[in-house]
Amino acid sequence: MENALSFVHRFEPAARGDAPTLLLLHGTGGNEDDLLPLGQMIAPGAALLSPRGQVLEHGMPRFFRRLAEGVFDEADVRRRALDLATFIEEAKARYGIPAPVALGYSNGANIAAALLYLKPEALGGALLLRAMVPLASGPEARADGKPVLILSGAMDPIVPAANAGQLASALGGAGAAVAHKTLPAGHELSQADIRAARDWLASIGQSVTPAMT
Repeated sequence: MENALSFVHRFEPAARGDAPTLLLLHGTGGNEDDLLPLGQMIAPGAALLSPRGQVLEHGMPRFFRRLAEGVFDEADVRRRALDLATFIEEAKARYGIPAPVALGYSNGANIAAALLYLKPEALGGALLLRAMVPLASGPEARADGKPVLILSGAMDPIVPAANAGQLASALGGAGAAVAHKTLPAGHELSQADIRAARDWLASIGQSVTPAMT
């Protein structure tokens, strides 16, 4: 575990020079170890940067506060997203990594979506698993060409289908290259998520990997 930067986090160096760097953003109650196995499955050999959310809800780490299920404290969303962007810059300098591709699940996907709304240049792309619209006002910056995959669950009791569709439309309207797939799953992740995520990362290829020297 690394503690010197602004977030408690884990960093796993790349074992392959042609793999993207992934920013792993856990769901409610997770921590910096939670998504390491998922990152390794989706992008073997990739560098993995995994911070722990700094908000506690009944003792469970999150990346921002919420007022109720599906109702976000939008002022806190903004603050925490910018804090995360600062951490990414710190980590880029410390570890010599490029702008990472966010791999976020649930609350982690929502803070990644907030980054795309507010400071898309912090990310090389984003893979959003069970994401919702983070801010009612919509994107406030252009995300031209930024690759984004949104994976929703057809039977998800937490994320309404219309909300996920609104997120995809909003990011597309801000210029991101958005793919949105609805899988036969609930809020929990499935093997279909892993396959879709792996295929998407392979398809965007060199657009999110550092140039070889």
